[in-house]
Amino acid sequence: MTTSVDQPANPTLRRDGELERLLPRVASGDRDALKHLYERTSAKLYGICLRIMGDEGEAQDVLQDTFTTVWTKADRVDPGKASAITWLSVLARNRAIDRLRARRAPAASLDDAEEVPSVSPSQLDVLERDEDAARLKNCLDELDERARLMIRTAFFEGASYPELARREGVPLPTMKSLIRRGLMRLRGCLER
Repeated sequence: MTTSVDQPANPTLRRDGELERLLPRVASGDRDALKHLYERTSAKLYGICLRIMGDEGEAQDVLQDTFTTVWTKADRVDPGKASAITWLSVLARNRAIDRLRARRAPAASLDDAEEVPSVSPSQLDVLERDEDAARLKNCLDELDERARLMIRTAFFEGASYPELARREGVPLPTMKSLIRRGLMRLRGCLER
C-alpha cells in the first residue's frame, strides 16, 4: 500500500482531525464518541501494549486501563502539544510500563522493613573507623616528608610508581624502594 506524508497506511488513523474532534466529545461524556475512538485506535494501542507487556491478557488489561483513563482524562488533552493519536499512544505506553513495574517489584509492607538490615555503619564501626584513621594519620606524620608524600600520592590519589618516579626525577627502582621502606615503617608504627 502506498502512502503519502499526510496519509498514514492505516486508514482508520486519518490525519483529517477526526480523532481530535472525538476527544472533546469523550471529555463531555459522549459514549458514542468513546466507541468510535476505540474502534479507530484500539488496534494500534493494543499493539503498543502487547509489544511492551509480551502477554496478550496483560496487554488487553492495559488497553482497558488506557481507555478508562481516556474516559476520565480526555479533557486534559492539549491539541497544541500533541496529536490525539500521540497522546493516546503515550498514555498506553505509560500504562504498560506502570503495569510492568508493578509486576516486577511487589510492594513490601512496612512491617517487613524491620527485617531489612541497615546499610549504614553502626556507632561502634564509626568509632573504630575514626580511631583507625587517627592512628594512620599519626603514623604517616612520623615518616619523613618525602616518603609520606609519595605514599599519600600513590595510595590516596592513585598515582602509579612510574608516574611518581617521573615527577620526582628518580629511577623507578629508587621510587619503589622509597615507598617500600616507608610502608614498612608505617606498618611497624600501626602494629604498636
